[in-house]
Order: sequence, then C-alpha cells, then structure tokens
Amino acid sequence: MTNSEGGCPFHHGKAGQGPEGSHHLEGSKQEQGQTVAGNGDPQKDDKGAQEAMDLENAPIKNDPTQGETIHSQNEENPISTPGAQLSTGGSKCPVMHGANSAEGQNVMSWWPKALNLDILSQHDRKTNPMGEDFNYREEFKKLDLEAVKQDLKDLMTDSKSYWPADWGHYGGLMIRMAWHSAGTYRVADGRGGSNTGNQRFAPLNSWPDNANLDKARRLLWPIKKKYGNKLSWADLMILAGNMAYESMGLKTFGFSGGREDIWHPEKDVYWGSEKEWLAPTGSEGSRYSGERDLENPLAAVMMGLIYVNPEGVDGNPDPLRTAQDLRVTFARMAMNDEETAALTVGGHTVGKCHGNGDASLLGGDPEEAPLEHQGMGWINPKGKGHSEDTVTSGLEGAWTTHPTRWDNEYLELLLNYDWELTTSPAGAKQWEPVNLPEHLKPLDAHIPGIRRNPMMTDADMALKMDPGYRKIIERFYQDFDYFSQTFARAWFKLTHRDLGPKSRYLGADAPTEDLLWQDPIPTVDYTLSQEEIRDLKDKLLNLGLQDRELIATAWDSARTFRGSDYRGGANGARIRLAPQKDWEANEPERLQRVLSTLEDFQAGLEKKVSLADLIVLAGSAAVEKASRAAGVDINVPFYPGRGDALQEQTDQESFADLEPLHDAYRNYQKRDYVVTPEEMMLDRTQLMGLTPVEMTVLIGGMRVLDTNFAHSRHGVFTERPGILSNDFFVHLTDMKYSWNPVAENLYDIVDRETGEKKFSATRVDLVFGSNSILRSYAELYAQDDNKEKFVRDFVAAWTKVMNSDRYDLN
Repeated sequence: MTNSEGGCPFHHGKAGQGPEGSHHLEGSKQEQGQTVAGNGDPQKDDKGAQEAMDLENAPIKNDPTQGETIHSQNEENPISTPGAQLSTGGSKCPVMHGANSAEGQNVMSWWPKALNLDILSQHDRKTNPMGEDFNYREEFKKLDLEAVKQDLKDLMTDSKSYWPADWGHYGGLMIRMAWHSAGTYRVADGRGGSNTGNQRFAPLNSWPDNANLDKARRLLWPIKKKYGNKLSWADLMILAGNMAYESMGLKTFGFSGGREDIWHPEKDVYWGSEKEWLAPTGSEGSRYSGERDLENPLAAVMMGLIYVNPEGVDGNPDPLRTAQDLRVTFARMAMNDEETAALTVGGHTVGKCHGNGDASLLGGDPEEAPLEHQGMGWINPKGKGHSEDTVTSGLEGAWTTHPTRWDNEYLELLLNYDWELTTSPAGAKQWEPVNLPEHLKPLDAHIPGIRRNPMMTDADMALKMDPGYRKIIERFYQDFDYFSQTFARAWFKLTHRDLGPKSRYLGADAPTEDLLWQDPIPTVDYTLSQEEIRDLKDKLLNLGLQDRELIATAWDSARTFRGSDYRGGANGARIRLAPQKDWEANEPERLQRVLSTLEDFQAGLEKKVSLADLIVLAGSAAVEKASRAAGVDINVPFYPGRGDALQEQTDQESFADLEPLHDAYRNYQKRDYVVTPEEMMLDRTQLMGLTPVEMTVLIGGMRVLDTNFAHSRHGVFTERPGILSNDFFVHLTDMKYSWNPVAENLYDIVDRETGEKKFSATRVDLVFGSNSILRSYAELYAQDDNKEKFVRDFVAAWTKVMNSDRYDLN
C-alpha cells in the first residue's frame, strides 16, 4: 500500500533587554507625512530619521549571520546570544531582539557535534497546557463514544465548500489521514505511529506525502471542539479512519482509545539524513547503500514519503522492483506479506488520487505558509483550487468503479484487465486499463455525468506481477469475506501497533481477543503485604547469589522497555524465554544461574509469587542493601502484580528488535558502530523515558554497584564496589587525575603527580565530565552534602525503570 493518495512526485520567548551600549530605537509614528520627534522639532526629526536609516543599513558587528566572532565584552552593537540581532526590513524600524526565537538560531548550533540532550526533555510540563492533574485516560472514560462515532459518520457526507468531498464522501480523505498517522511506525525503535497525534506538527504536517491532510484535520475540528479534553487528536484521527470504513460498508475489527496528544514536534525521531524532500537514491544523505539496503531504523523509501514511491523506485516504474521495496518497508512496519497485500488492496478500494493540474503552482506547506492561511498549506491558485482542480500526489484517478463502497472491485479490475503505463495531467507516471468497458469506469468525483479511467500505482501493479503477492491476492479475489476479515485485522494492527498491550486499551469497542503482537501477559491474583515483602527480600539476599548479579538481572529484564510503542519491560519475565535468554547482552551463563536459583526458590514458596516479581524484588533488595551500606536507611519500593508470559505468547521474531546492541548503564556495546557510544546512550535513555538527571544518577550508581557487563572494571571509580556511594562522581570531577586515551573507546585515569593508573573508562563514563550539562549534574552528586540525595535519587530512578511497564500502576 502506498496510501489512499499515493506519494507526492513533486515536490518567542520573551525578547531580552539589550545590554548597556546597545541601540534601542523607539517606534516612530507618522503624522501628515512628517516624522514627529519627541520634542516636535522637524529639523531634529529629519536628523533622527537619517540616523535610523543609517543604522538600519549599517552592518551589525558580531552578527553570526555575517560571519564575525561574538566577543564577551560589550562593543558598539553587542549581541548577547547567537541569533540576537537588530531586526530590520523595508521601512520598518530596527529593534534589538535578544531572544533566540527562530529555529535557525540555537545557542548550540556553533557545536553541531554536541550531544542533543533536548531529546530527554521534550514534552515536559512547560509545553503541556493541561496541567499535572489532567488524566487523559480518566477523561476518555467519560466520553460518549457512540455519539462521537455517529458524528463522524455524519461528517463523511457533509461536504464543505472550502474543501468539497469527492463524490460527496470524505471517507477516502479520512482513511488516508488515519493511515498516514499510523504508518510512520517502525519496528526497530518503535518510534513514529499514531499514539501521540504527531501529524499535527512538523515535519509530518508538511511532508509531501501528507499534502492536504491539513484539510482533513480542519474538517474534524468541530468534532474535536465539541468533545474537548475527553477525545485527543491522536484518538480522533484513528477513529475517523475507522468510521470512514464503516460508513462505506466494512465491518472493522475494533477501536481502542488511549493515545495522548503531544504539544510540540518530536525531537527524538530520526527520519533520515537527506537534505531535500523526495531525494532519489544516491543523493546526499541517501538512506540506501549496497544493492538496495535500507538504513535502519527507517521504513519509508524517501524523505517525505510514508511508504513506497507510487510511481516506482526513484520514480521509475518497475513493479517487480517496487515489490521488493514494498516487502521491506512493510516488514519494518511489522507487517507480513499477507497483511501488506491486504492493506494495499483495502486501502485502495476506496478514495482517489489527485493530480489534475500543475504541481509547481502549489503554495508552500503548512509550516511555510503565510499567516493569513492559518496553517493551511499547498494552496492551489488554479481554478477552484479544490474539487476537480485538486493536486495532491500528482497521480490522478480512482482505483475502482465505486470509490465510496467497500467491495472487491479493486481486485476485479486489477486481475481481469490489462494495464498500460500512462502519465497523469500533473506528469506523474501511473497505470491505466486497456479497453475497459465504459460502465466500469468511475464517475468523475465532482463533474456530473463524466466517467474517467481508473488508475493503478506501481505498488498496485507489484501485487499483480510479484509471484508471492499474486498468490495472496488471488485468494482474496476468490474469497471476499476472508479478504475483508484479513484487512480488518491488519488495519487494527496498523492503527494500534504502538498503543502497547491490551491492558492499555480503552473503550467498549476494544476487542477482547488476545493477539500475539500485543505481547500478552497472564494476570496474577495474589497480593503481598509489606511484611511479606520484607521477608522475601531477606530470603532472596541469602540464596548464595552475588548482589551485583541480582541487580544486573533485574536491570536486564526491565531495560527492554520502550516508551515509543510500550513494548518490553520486566512484566512477563520474558528474559527467561527465547529469544531474550540467549541475547549476548543478558550474559546467558550468568542469567541461567540466577534464574535457576530463583525458580528453585519460587517452587518452595507456600504462596505462589511470579518469577517476574521475584526478579525485580531480588534486584531491589540488593539495591536497598547497598544503600544501607552507604549509610542511607531507605526502603526501595516494590509493587507486586507482574505475570509470567509463556513462550507461545511471545513472538520471537518481533522481540529480536528489542535486543540491546548497547547499554551504557552496564557499559556494554556489542560491537563498534558508526554512532558514538554516548549518542546510543541517549537513544536508549529516551526510549526508556528517563530524564538527563535520571540518566546521570543511574550511570553513577550502576558503576559503583559493580554491575558492568562481563564484570568489566571500566568506569568503576571506587575502592568499595557494591556500596551505593557517590564515588563515581567524586573521582570523575577530581582534578588530581588526567584522562588519557589508550584505545578506541578506552581511557586510563592517571594520577597527574605520580603517573599511576587509577581507573579505566569508556566514552559513556567520561562524557559525564566533558559535556557541560552532564558535568553540572555530576558535580551536584559529587558534593559532600549530596551523598544521601544521590542514593535517594538513584532509588527513585531505579524504581521508575522497574515499573515502566506497570500500566496498572501508571
């Protein structure tokens, strides 16, 4: 499936007060053609106006855009921060503008290789207008879902003059919006997808492949306004797609709410390195290498596309080559061949592509559109600018005879007629049928009485030409009910893959069936009192296992959690199942020793406790013991209730994407990578939902707890391993040492006076002393008065990691 439209073949904070010596120009006012100065003297008016013009036209010293160095001392035109400048333009008066209020002006832009710690602080409370007490899940439970569904179905045929519906039905547009909201998901890191409403923001709101979806969201606005806080944009967009299908005759598999909106663009998602939209293979920053190896974690074939290029690989029609792109792209979206074929057929059973005009005439995308367009992009100056003059993907036409009806016409036309390569009015390459009977041609979407040829994209033809796909769609054609059910399930998976396990589903329409891709976990019915928890802690610490082994096992079980798609985590104890039990990062020999001991202990308990709970409890007990050894009497919180998943409930292939190839917290890296270890640390930290401070305190604590992979000594800056001290930060910030590189990603810590080697370290250790932000946190925890704070902050961060996937608690 390319999409219901096909890919596009064309293409302030507070202004700071200036320092002394800077020029502040008061606004002037015009009166009867003469400038009025403060004292009303026309002569001085002329002089002042000339001075203002001279200043406006003069070069600004220290302006980074003019290539001069910014000095710290005040000069004639000092600029306090990169990007601050005297804003000028035409006859407007210049004014000192000291805030970094434009995207191109960033204080860190001078150092492009610096760590982007902002990805750990995005979506904080400062950008969220809802307040800390707002609970979307509780608000959604108050929603009259049936009323919303009816309103959406009514909307489908309520055509608006500012963007008229094709054939009087908005179904195709709403399906494309929902599809493109969900279709950015990729399995490698779980990012993208529909669970945040990110289509409202850059870059997605302005991607070429999302052209004119801004109109779909505007059509939905009255419904969003009506139901307010009880219905997020993220949920509304997916539900609109569902209702579009239902209004055209499909029985959907179900719908769950629970997607909470973000309020600004995502900073953590890597969309590719290309320098321009729709850059072909081989362009600067190309995502392909070798024969046609797509860069991980990307799924789309081009920057700005959701799936594959509808005209063919790099715009060159070749259905068999496109079939390979289709297979790779959809596999990276968690879809097998049958699901891919079903989604493509079902997506193109309704709606049409729009390319009846000159794409070069379109206005800018929403992010670059002028203020008066109010966030609406791709304005078409030709004719009506919409309806029969609409230009979106550049391809033109419907796929079926009746594009507002759920039926099997797509396969009937594709399989039973010959198709030839043609060109759309916008110049896009597409396929059209040869000698199709007039009555099988769809009516024009807006002009009464006119019939048009249907069309197919290169991806559609790939289903017909590729032997594997052909076999699947032949079965779909012979058994329409089977196809409809297969599509409904695939659509549900597409739109819910990143919503997490079934325990997070909300609403009466959520299906009750357990699906393998939901990573099901059996529930437990026991409770544990605080006295029972204390008793278990004592017994677990006396099983003959080392404390560091218990801590490492609990960490390894929990670290797989991804906040991007709510997969992984300690619940389910899948660390004891394939494939996790064999991952190198989990040290299979040590892991099996710990698990065997815990299983024997579990078998002897009078009151059954899950192994998932015992793994976390044992690690937490060891952390508690290490805290007390550091002189801090603290209870590490523990919340029972985890279940133990079965092997048959575990999709081994999909869990392979969760394998840790690196883990800075245990100083592990499977092999050398192009990306630096500290960048990979940020990536894992962001997926785990941790802040920069939590990352810092956990790294320092895990080092002194002696939990490194393979018991490595790198970064263990302490003479007393196993005690939860702040020694890591004390030694890291001690200027009696120098830090000498001795190999790739390896450093010796040497006494400056004696030359004696004291410790060894990796890049992820030393970055906490070299990066100015991370060093500020390291210095905080190294202070003599913060030994207890360090322990308490570590315990809080540890508990957060252990409970990341406890949706019953969160």
